[in-house]
Amino acid sequence: MVKEDIYKKLKEYQEKGLKLFTSSSFQTHSIVLLHLLSEFDNTIPVYFINTGYHFPETITYRDQIADLFKLNVQVVSSSTPRNMQKDAEGRLLFTSDPDYCCYLNKVQPLDAVLPNYDIWINGVRADQSAVRKSFGVEQPAPHNTIRFHPMLDWDVRMIEKYIKEFKIPRHPLEAKGYLSIGCEPCTRKFDIDTYNRQGRWFGLNKTECGLNTELVSKN
Repeated sequence: MVKEDIYKKLKEYQEKGLKLFTSSSFQTHSIVLLHLLSEFDNTIPVYFINTGYHFPETITYRDQIADLFKLNVQVVSSSTPRNMQKDAEGRLLFTSDPDYCCYLNKVQPLDAVLPNYDIWINGVRADQSAVRKSFGVEQPAPHNTIRFHPMLDWDVRMIEKYIKEFKIPRHPLEAKGYLSIGCEPCTRKFDIDTYNRQGRWFGLNKTECGLNTELVSKN
């Protein structure tokens, strides 16, 4: 969708009295959607899920972008304390059960947000994974929420062009070789064998944290 079509759809939602929010991991490529939303209506809540495992640079970048775009950032986190996020042998879950770790730290916190809204503006792109390629522009989600995917048909070239056009600052870890930046224990630098999102959960058959698999309903 081009900017004008995105704004037209968002206006339609608002005119129907629907409550909108977005979520963001504050990676460089996700900032394009935040910039678009900031120009349309910067009061739309932006939920950042603080897992407790983020790189310090991500928190700094989040605050920088929030200030630059005048965003309404809301921070949510797991209701399960980190010292209780251990398996039967006392190991932290990200080492032994990363799926359950993601469930506690990402899926549950955002699942609690969904009942308060009608539209979840989500920046997924079809070129990011097979899971995301299967989505429609509008997709049902739990709690009678609709996921709106305005960036679904965007690709890396379009994202990079937009970033350059509007001179948007980049996540500082990109310069150090990180392309897909999530929680620190489960993220590694780019190399020829870990292209794109494969830099996350290295060595595991895992490419999603659960937000786009558990908090979505198939048509």
